[in-house]
Parts: sequence; C-alpha cells; structure tokens
Amino acid sequence: MKSTVETLSPTRVKLAIEVPFDELKPSLQKAYREIGAQVQVPGFRRGKVPAAVIDQRVGRGAVLNEAVQEAIPAQILAAVREHDVKTLGRPEVEITEFADNAPLKFTAEVDVRPEITVPDLATISVTVPAVEIGDNEIDEQINGLRERFATLKTVDRPAAEGDYVQLDLNATVDDVEVPGGSATNISHEVGSKQLLPGLDEVLVGLVAGSDATFTTQLVGGDFAGRDAEVKVTVRSVKDKQLPEIDDEFAQLASEFDTLEELRGDLRERLSRVKKVEQIYAARDEALKQLVEAADIPAPEGVVKDEVEGRKQAMTDQLERIGATLQDYLTSEEKTEEQIDEELTEAAQEGVRIQLLLDTIADAEDVQVSDDEFGHEIVHRAQRAQMQPQQYYDQLVQSGAAAAVFGDVRRGKALASVMEQVEMKDSDGNVLTLEDLRAASEAEHEGHNH
Repeated sequence: MKSTVETLSPTRVKLAIEVPFDELKPSLQKAYREIGAQVQVPGFRRGKVPAAVIDQRVGRGAVLNEAVQEAIPAQILAAVREHDVKTLGRPEVEITEFADNAPLKFTAEVDVRPEITVPDLATISVTVPAVEIGDNEIDEQINGLRERFATLKTVDRPAAEGDYVQLDLNATVDDVEVPGGSATNISHEVGSKQLLPGLDEVLVGLVAGSDATFTTQLVGGDFAGRDAEVKVTVRSVKDKQLPEIDDEFAQLASEFDTLEELRGDLRERLSRVKKVEQIYAARDEALKQLVEAADIPAPEGVVKDEVEGRKQAMTDQLERIGATLQDYLTSEEKTEEQIDEELTEAAQEGVRIQLLLDTIADAEDVQVSDDEFGHEIVHRAQRAQMQPQQYYDQLVQSGAAAAVFGDVRRGKALASVMEQVEMKDSDGNVLTLEDLRAASEAEHEGHNH
C-alpha cells in the first residue's frame, strides 16, 4: 500500500491511498466465502459453491465490491498509523479508480485533532454573581407547601375560578357520540385549562346539578379537526381552603416545630441548590474563556455528525410524545434552518470543549482506573434502567465503550481545570470543587429525609 496525506485545514486531512491488487486477495477470498454462504445453488452444499459459479450467479463485480468495502477501513487505519494522523469522527471515502486485477485507488477525507496550545490554567479567573436568596423566594416555597396541604370543602354556591368541580362530560359530532368522548365524575380545577378548550369559560357561574353545552375542536381520534358539541354537568363545587401559615402549619408540613425553623431550613436548601448552580456557572465560564484563549477550531465533519445525532434524538423524543418536528417548529415559532443553526452552534461549542479537555488530559497524563470506568457504567446503566453487565455488553457491541471511557477521562480533566483556575463570586468568596461536592452531598442527604 502507498499513501500520501494532504492537509485541507487545521482540522481536516485528505489521505490518498493506493492498494496493489495482490493485497486485496485476502478480502476477495473472504467476500467469496461470505457470498457463498448466502447463495443457494442446486447441486452444491451451502458454503461450498466454487468461485467460478458465484461469478456466474452473482457476478464478479458484486464480489469485488464486497471485497473493497471490507478492505478500505483496514487500509485507512494503516495509512493513519503511518502518517501519525490523530483522526476524529468518520472518514468520507471516495473510490477514484478500481478495476479487476488493477490497483485500488481511493481518497479518504477525515477530521483530525488540531494542534492546541492550552493557556496556563492559573491565569484564568472567573467571577460569577454571589448567591442571594430573597424572602419572596422562601414565600414561594412556603406557598408551594401550602398548596400541597390544601383541603377541599363542598360549597353551595356557583363555581368560580380556582374552585374544584366534579363533572361529567359528553361529546357529540352531529348528534353522534364521539368514541372516548365521555367521562364521568372527574375532578377539575376551574380556570386551569387542563381539559377541553372552552370548558373553563362555561363552568364559571354553574351550581351543583346544573349543566351547559359548548363547542370545541377535537384534536385526536376519528373526528380530529371537527367541531364537537360538549355537554358538561356539574356534580359538586368545592372550595380550596389553604391552611394558615403559622407554627401549626410548620408542624403539619415538616419535621419542625416553628415556622421560623421551617423558613430557615428552606433557605438552607435553596442556598445549596443555588450554590451548585453557581459553581456550574463558574465552570462553564472557565471553559468558555479557555476555548477562546486556545482559539480551538471545530472540525466540520465531527460537528455535522453531532448535529445529525442531536436532531435525531430530538425527533425521537418528539415521536415518543406523539409530535413531529414540524409541530415543534410551529409551537416554538422557528424555522428548521434556525433549529439547525442552534444545534450547530451547540455542537461546535461541545466539540471545542471536548478537544480542549482531551488536550489537557493528554498534557496531564490523566488515567482512568477500572474502578472509575466501572462506576460510570453502573451509573449509566441505572439511568437506562438496565443491568450493568447487559449495558456494558451493548456498549461494546455498538462500539461506544471507547466514547464512554473518553467521557470519564474528560470528566477528570475538567475536575483538574476547576482545581487550577480561579473561581470567585462577586462578594470575593473563592469557589472550589470541594464546595460543589459538599453542596451536592448535602443536597442528596436533604432529598433522602
């Protein structure tokens, strides 16, 4: 094999590779074996079909094609090693010349890791706003608790916004009952817009035992897009009663005896959450400064793959809730171009950060122990609700184990960055990785109570 390498940009190279026909023979034999195992020829046992018969049946061209596809990845790998190219992502291959008994000539364009000079981490300094907690934020938390301990009391008056009503619904289109369009004795908060459009407006002013009809447009089912007549009957009207905010409420809603103690605990919990957010903000700012200072380019092929991946994930997520990308675009009032642009920007930023952290991991010779890798696998398996071994086997089969290993290594490099850069808040307090660990652990403890 002969190969040359041409630099197209700081992040992309083009390999030109020429492989003598002799070197393709092992791949050719393998192709004959594989195709031979798939074709059935009368008079021959499967897998024992001679090459000449396969040429006649399937065509020599098909076998050559299979052989070339099989040979190319290994040839690219050899060329990459020979020229010491640090590749990223998938190569784009173009066969330039190939015929039977002649050399195979092809080119492979592939993204490469750019040469990156990381600035001295100690020179990077970030300042983020100090954590502040207003009384109104505590009030909001108290009100949330108060809602949870609200009681419903049946009242003898017309329904008003904020009341809860028990109701029956019956929908018809041209006097024909809509399948699934009836419901009995459901509880609904007036004004919450949780059920059908138009319902909340007619409920206000109705008393228990009365009914009303309204028209609404159906969104699903056989009559989607048609107007339905809906009859609503109110069974009962209930008033939501909120408890008084006092020491008694604190005893009801928490393990504390006084309102003062409850407020203090809520303040502490909130400050922990904000502390974690604050340190993450400092981390993001430090990475942003480093990426800018190191002037890291984003390899286009890797970014393109990343954008396609993110867009696919987005589409899958929408499909799970029964929506399409088009629905999403309409609801967000955006065009597909705008979404692509946003995804591209996010992917570029993500790829630049990965390159930065890989470079730092190399410079600091960051190692990942089996324990650390195993820990990450267990963690991811839990999130995916799978057994760790089964999750790991799947990773290996899909070839994604190396990517997870890379993530763990970058995570360690990131921790090292956070220990070396200067992070402060606007009051001059120094923020450390220790604070993050402490706040996260306390937060975790808090959830376990």
